[in-house]
Amino acid sequence: MTAGPPIDELHFEDAPTVDSVPGPKTRALLEKQERIDSSAVAYPDDIPIAFEEGKGATVRDADGNTYIDLFAGIGVLNVGHSNPYVLEAVHEQADKFVHTVDFPTEARLELIEKLDEIAPDGLQGQNKVVFGGPTGSDAIEASIKLAKYNTGGDGLIAFRGGYHGATTGAMSVTSNKKFKGPYTPLLSDVVHAPYPHPFRQDRTPENAVDRALEEVKAIVEDPYGGLANPAGIIVEPIQGEGGIVTPPERFLQGLRDIADDNDVVLVFDEIQSGLGRTGRWWASDWEGVAPDVMTSAKALGGAGFPLSATIYHEDLDTWGAGDHAGTYRGHVVGMRAGMRAIEYIQDHDLLAHARDLGEYIRGRLREAGDGNDRLADVRGRGLFIGAEFVDADGEPDGDTVDAVQQYCFERGVLIWTAGRHGNVLRFLPPLVLTRALAETALDVVVEAIEDVTAESKRAV
Repeated sequence: MTAGPPIDELHFEDAPTVDSVPGPKTRALLEKQERIDSSAVAYPDDIPIAFEEGKGATVRDADGNTYIDLFAGIGVLNVGHSNPYVLEAVHEQADKFVHTVDFPTEARLELIEKLDEIAPDGLQGQNKVVFGGPTGSDAIEASIKLAKYNTGGDGLIAFRGGYHGATTGAMSVTSNKKFKGPYTPLLSDVVHAPYPHPFRQDRTPENAVDRALEEVKAIVEDPYGGLANPAGIIVEPIQGEGGIVTPPERFLQGLRDIADDNDVVLVFDEIQSGLGRTGRWWASDWEGVAPDVMTSAKALGGAGFPLSATIYHEDLDTWGAGDHAGTYRGHVVGMRAGMRAIEYIQDHDLLAHARDLGEYIRGRLREAGDGNDRLADVRGRGLFIGAEFVDADGEPDGDTVDAVQQYCFERGVLIWTAGRHGNVLRFLPPLVLTRALAETALDVVVEAIEDVTAESKRAV
């Protein structure tokens, strides 16, 4: 029996349909939020929208405007908004029990078994799972603790362009200086190595990988490398916030080899790139490389429920009872939702769908870039896609990306940005996005690129 309805039955039929946006009800809600909510609120500064409801890969605002959603809560809603197959289990579970700390429940144990079923080769059948707090940052904190606990080391290697979260340890391995600057000192002995990014480095893929691996190897093995007591290497198999930077082949395997040779723990942060986002269960599956530890969150909660997990090789399961804890590690509603989401992906073959649809989207973007020197690079895997823009001098152009985002919003397509300079258009649609919706959305995106870049050239 197929899990739930097919993907073409999940969405608002009238998407996209927008009037002048933002509408009056949305403006009132935004004004109220500005009065009473935290000054740390950020997303409405980029897209002034107040959501009312969502279905599949479409959302509706407080004024009834309907949009195609190409960012899915920043990669959270992989099986779409309000997926009925997921919500059926959510309602059943919520009526019975919501919070269980880490007492056994069927929901908890079934999700652990399902995560083992889809784990990378090298972890499958020989892993343990620890659920943590509600965010990806919590999973990163757990991975740092696990690396230190098992190695006796305290040094960490992370990567430039990397983002891992907002708690102290997660910020320490994040590379954004402005983001973490006001909160220093953070963890000591964290070194950031270059991440292979051929486009920005003006290098061949081979040279970019060689440079990155040489630097990591020197940090770990050079007697004067500076990191006295390394515990682990933490890396995104594809950088998300950094601009959907997709490393060339050999990079992940090279890190695996360095970690093995030096008895340090290799951690893959799959919080944004995992659970089918790239057309494989995990971005690292594309290279066939397994980590010692893997973090998951975002889409793990199925329908947007806060849930994180750290999946690690059983040889590292040296913790005693209570050595890692967290109140919300028993969110059984989120666990049921996560289980149903994975089943929906499996039963509707959404990994293959993500690969095929991703090829289509990247193809449309590359066509838009033919003869347009402002759209400099299109990259990614599956439905994890970045389009990088530069100005007339070849420098990062965040203003163009902001203008494209606004143009799309006004015409009913929601899309987000990324990159060190905010100059990457980031595509993170639900995996249930249909070909028809993708074609409609890309018509708008391509038109935005053509109009905005043409206007930018006229202004020079």
